[in-house]
Amino acid sequence: MFQKTDNLLAKETDSRVIIRFQDCDPLQHLNNSNYFDYYFNAREDQVAKLYNFKFSEIFFKYQTSWVVYQQHISYIRPALLSEWVRIFSRLIYHNEDTIITEFYMTNEDKTQLKSVLQVTSKYIDVKTGKKIAHQPEIIDYLTAICVPNITDFDTNHRIKVIKEELKMPYKSTQS
Repeated sequence: MFQKTDNLLAKETDSRVIIRFQDCDPLQHLNNSNYFDYYFNAREDQVAKLYNFKFSEIFFKYQTSWVVYQQHISYIRPALLSEWVRIFSRLIYHNEDTIITEFYMTNEDKTQLKSVLQVTSKYIDVKTGKKIAHQPEIIDYLTAICVPNITDFDTNHRIKVIKEELKMPYKSTQS
């Protein structure tokens, strides 16, 4: 289902993508709703390549899937038409039936943070639509890829942490 070559799987994934014309608004900024497509498509590609993990295999093997329960996105700087950007994603939390995935976008050289997205997803049985516990194999996978020791999920705190990781100055997004 997923390839685990050792106990030290990469905790963060990274993709380089270009902002497409059809995804932009009249001001030549990536349309706010299209950030989700960029993030989710990048994550699907990243985990397939890095971990040999395919969401379709989970669906067919266990008749389960993750469903978005809550999301919070912060737009910090616009992603512009024809700009090359980097999309990062990482699992920052999991328990028996929930995961939190964190996404962020920077310019190509990682000097400007453009947006941050946190997505909380529930694990469900697709036949009943009800949440269920992750199977032991899924827990092993989640544990192997989860960034350890994150306890503060406040978005402004996470933006500050990401900027520190990228060595950028922090400015609060609160008024």
